[in-house]
Amino acid sequence: MTPLILGLSGPALTDAERAFFRDVAPAGFILFKRNVVDRAQLKALTDDLRALAGRDDVPILIDQEGGRVARMQPPEWPAFPPGAAFDRLYDVAPISAIEAMRANAQALAVMLREVGINVDCLPLLDVRQPGAHDIIGDRALGTDPLRVAALGRATLDGLKAGGVVGVVKHVPGHGRATADSHVELPVVTAPAEELESDIRPFATLNGAPMAMTAHVVFTAWDADRPASLSRTVIRDIVRGRIGFDNLLMSDDLGMHALQGSFTDRTAGVIAAGCDIGLHCSGDMAEMQACAAGVGEIAPRARERLDAAMATIASPADATPFEALIAKRDALLALAEAA
Repeated sequence: MTPLILGLSGPALTDAERAFFRDVAPAGFILFKRNVVDRAQLKALTDDLRALAGRDDVPILIDQEGGRVARMQPPEWPAFPPGAAFDRLYDVAPISAIEAMRANAQALAVMLREVGINVDCLPLLDVRQPGAHDIIGDRALGTDPLRVAALGRATLDGLKAGGVVGVVKHVPGHGRATADSHVELPVVTAPAEELESDIRPFATLNGAPMAMTAHVVFTAWDADRPASLSRTVIRDIVRGRIGFDNLLMSDDLGMHALQGSFTDRTAGVIAAGCDIGLHCSGDMAEMQACAAGVGEIAPRARERLDAAMATIASPADATPFEALIAKRDALLALAEAA
């Protein structure tokens, strides 16, 4: 198995992708809007990916947050609210906000499992900061680390109840960045004592099954390398100060925050301490270059992967999708009535 999670180009595997994936045996796959048409197509695609991998529990990821980040969209699937909706409810009724978030996440999980997706890149634990770039914006669960952690835990619990693994992101925190890491490399110059609030939600939820790194430079910790490529940040902050010892994947290796060849980027995130490199575009030449940068997945990384996927052996709650949505919406309405 190769320590990569890879995308694909369209709604069905091409012959070239099939041959390549069979050869490199990626740890998992990630889907985007270009891979999604309708329920029947998407279920057929995920069945094909599982058969190709030869693993029923192969991770098949998607970014289905709600709001502006949703790969599965209306009219085939319902729209879900962004994180800010639950933050607003928390102002009025904290317990209701937590319950609404748990129901929302469980509904997401039910929707994803129906089409064979078993990992959602959610929740964001990025603490929103004044003056930061809007790439996080209304995706965030708030400006208070304790609130972000409480809503994040409800998200993880809801996803697990519906039989889906959650991925906390973007460790050690993207909420302070003044640039979009998809476009350029953000540099955060806040002192270490201020960054304590950024890492607090991740430390609170350090038992999450999976986490995704931030392509952000934190000068207080490593002025030369973004967190995804920094052995210092991953060893001392993510694994050390935060105490996260489960599966750690990089953010997308194709983002413009990173420089150098895809071979070097992939080798770099693994050398820094990520268990898995994530590549999203489905570009074959780029994926081939990524695969050239790594060998077999490390034994400890494989253990972390297996442990994460084992947390979803079976859904813990069979509440119908419609009932979960109704519960969420009734609770969110409290914020509008206040």
